[in-house]
Formats: sequence, structure tokens, C-alpha cells
Amino acid sequence: MKWIVKGIAPEMMLGVEHLIGLFDEDAQVDVETKTGRDESVVTIQIKLNREEAQGKLFVSAVLLAPDGQQFESRREAEGFATEELGSEHERSTRKRLKQPLHFALLDVLERHTGLQQPWGILTGVRPTKLLHQRVQKQQSRAMRQQQLSEQFGIQPRKIELMERIVERQLEVVPDLYDLKGEVSVYIGIPYCPTKCAYCTFPAYAINGRQGDVNSFLGGLHYEMRQVGQRLKELGIRVTTVYFGGGTPTSITAEEMDMLYEELFASFPEPASIREITVEAGRPDTITPEKLNVLKKWGIHRISINPQSYIQETLKAIGRHHTVEETIEKFHLARQMDMDNINMDLIIGLPGEQLPEFMHTLQETEKLMPESLTVHTLSFKRASEMTRNKEKYKVADRQEIGRMMEAAEAWTLHHGYEPYYLYRQKNILGNLENVGYCLPGKESIYNIMIMEEMQTILGLGCGASTKWVHPQTGKIERFANPKEPKAYNDHFEHYTQQKIEKLNAWFANHHN
Repeated sequence: MKWIVKGIAPEMMLGVEHLIGLFDEDAQVDVETKTGRDESVVTIQIKLNREEAQGKLFVSAVLLAPDGQQFESRREAEGFATEELGSEHERSTRKRLKQPLHFALLDVLERHTGLQQPWGILTGVRPTKLLHQRVQKQQSRAMRQQQLSEQFGIQPRKIELMERIVERQLEVVPDLYDLKGEVSVYIGIPYCPTKCAYCTFPAYAINGRQGDVNSFLGGLHYEMRQVGQRLKELGIRVTTVYFGGGTPTSITAEEMDMLYEELFASFPEPASIREITVEAGRPDTITPEKLNVLKKWGIHRISINPQSYIQETLKAIGRHHTVEETIEKFHLARQMDMDNINMDLIIGLPGEQLPEFMHTLQETEKLMPESLTVHTLSFKRASEMTRNKEKYKVADRQEIGRMMEAAEAWTLHHGYEPYYLYRQKNILGNLENVGYCLPGKESIYNIMIMEEMQTILGLGCGASTKWVHPQTGKIERFANPKEPKAYNDHFEHYTQQKIEKLNAWFANHHN
């Protein structure tokens, strides 16, 4: 459907487009300034109304549907005088109009479509951060829930999910708010057997042309050694380490062994690291030799990701392992003392409806991994699936909702607790991704990366560092190259830049 928006400032258009996209995933949104009406489109008129006598300013959204139906909503823009509009403060004033504008839009869009948005006007990736902020201010449960409802329109069931997650996180990491002086480390290995259709992570064929694997590992060892040495010199402890990618188990057992040896030699106080996770997501990369290496270094938390237990689905999304291989490698890991295994499932994969997802849950029940991350499919901009959307038919919004409800019921019935949550743009049904686990098996790294309470150092290919300012909480990002060849050519330069930024971050922390 084509949508025309009138009366909107350019800097406010992105949020408007995103809200419309929640109701119409294929929406084509344009700005129109001329008058008149095109009966083939939905038109939204944005207006500002002053009521001088009361000193108030209102934002209105009027939606005119192609069938002639009209919906109107008006919200008061609180917190400033009407004379600010049109002054030198106009840009900041318009920014403050964002919330009432989005509420007015949400109202007319819900009435026009009949759809309800459980997350209200919220577009952020990390909603639980909003709750943590209020917990840190020692607001009562009732007060923070009221604010989340009034300020963002989040529905009670989602607020309750957020509460459960934050409570669990603070039980697992009671010093969560006091870890700003430590760091966690993400180590990116950019190789995979094949690239999944929905994926936008750095994932290159292990035998492809994107740079020599040995050259990449040489650069990674250098980066780990140099950064680790500086962490030691500054007395900075490491909370958690996460090997991601790609698929870190794509490299050989010998290469893995050398990499973990480097980790334990280079990083400060390795025995005090609370958790080391290795993403062994592709079952076709797991071997007894590699599991022996993990066991040798005391790494017991791994991911083995089926995504689905429907073979046709795996073929459609570009995963070349079989369902049987997933089950076989899970049992192999169990036999070799891996006692903290995560599995990822994806709701809304092409061709799947509720019956297929229920089959996947039934197969998961036979294995009972310690944690289960339930993702809702997101059409990421650069993925194969998004580029060829007509080829990948997915379930409608109502069916996606039923699949999410089935996941919630299944995890509750089997004793899994939600412990982290995040959202993505273009996620089906405007839902969320939720990490569940059995008590005591939470991933501390997942909590750290989602709640952004501490700096995450990104080492390796495609790894992004997030510097969290110790006083303000402001986040600055610094990314390594995504392509192995570019990383191989410039790893010394990026390592030096990272160490300089680490020095500045440390200085800020001790001022």
C-alpha cells in the first residue's frame, strides 16, 4: 500500500515511517506537501494546534483511508510554551513533539487496521534498559509500570515480561550496576560452512576467497595479545568472553586450541572470568576433537542451533546440516560433559505455520537444552531473504503471534525462565526475541550485551566495540572490518586505535 504523509518535518519522518511499517510491512511512504487527494493511497495529515488561552499545544493526526473512512487523534504536547514553536528552538521543540505525535499516529493506525501493537510506540532494540533505569532510580514497581504504559504505550503483558527478566538478571548478576569498571569481550570468527538466507553477520565460506584463514587467525592472536596486555597494565578485569561469528567452530580443532591458549595467556586473571561461551551454532562443524578442546579449556557453555526441525525449512534457508545431525551432535556434546547447551529456534521461517513450530518444540523437548533462545524472524536489510522476499513466503501476523504464544507456554510448562530480551526492526508481528533458560544457566554475556551496563571489547573480524562512558552511560561504537581480507591487511592499525580508545575510557573512569 502507498501512504502519503503531509505536514511533517523531515527530521521526524523516520519515526513515522517505522510506525506505519508496523502495520503495513510493505508500505511505501512518501511526504507530500501539495493539496488534493489520491483515492488509491492512505493519507495522513499531521497538524499542530495552539490553544493560546490555555497556553497549550496539541499534535493531531488525521488518517483518510481509500474507502473514505477518516480517523483522527489529538495529543497534548506537554512541557513547553507554545511560543517556542517557530523560534530558534524549533528543532529541539519538534524533537519533543515526537512522543505525542507517535501516540496520535498509533491511535489512528490501530483504529484503521484493527491491529494492536503490544510494544506501543516503542521502537528501541532493548526495552528492558528502560526498566533498569527506573529500578536504579529506586522507583516502585507500580510507578515504573505506570510510566512504561503512559510514556510508551507498552501493554501490561509485555511490561510484566520485562519485570520478570530484570528480576532474573539481578538475581544472576547482583552487582550488575557496579561492573562499569570491568569489560566483557566478544571475539568474532567470520567463517561458516554456508550463509543462511536471513543472516547479515560476517559469515564467509571457510574455503572461500575472502582472505586466508591462517592470516586472519594470526591477526586475531596479535589483537588478543596486545589488548590483553593493555588490560593487564591497566588492571581491568574481564567479566565474560563470547566467541561468535560466523561460526567459531568452523576452524580446526588445532586452531581452536591455540586460540584458547592465547586467551588464557593474554587476558588478565583468566580464572576470574565468570563465563566463556563458544557459539558452535552449526551442527555440521562439531566434531569429537573440537569438543575435546572445549573440555580441555573448561569451556562448557556452547550453542548448537537447530533453528527448525523441519528438513525442508533448513534447505530453504541455506543450512546444509540435517535434523538428525543436530540431534546427534547434541548427544555427542552431552556425552563429552557439555553441561550448558543453548539452542536457537526461529519463529516465522519460510513455509512454517504453527504445526511446524509445534513439531520443533516437541523435538526440543526430547533434548531439553539448558537454555533456549526463541527468535522471531526479522527481514534484515542486507540479507538474501530480504533481497528476494517474494521467494520466501512467511506466516501472517496472527499466525506469528500464535507461534510466540506457543513458545511462551512451552517454556513455562518446562520450567524455563525468560532472562533477556531484544527487538529488531522489521521483526515479524512487531514481536521480540527472548532468551529462556533453566534456573542457574543464564548467559551472563547476553545480559551484558543487552543491558549495556559495561563496555564490550570487540576483537576479530566484524566485531564491534561498545564503549560505555562510566559516568554518563553514553555509548560510542568502534568496528573492525567485516571482510577477512580487510581485517588481515589492517589489524595492527585497528588494534592500536582500540588501545588508544581503551586508554581514554580508563582515564574517564578514574576521573
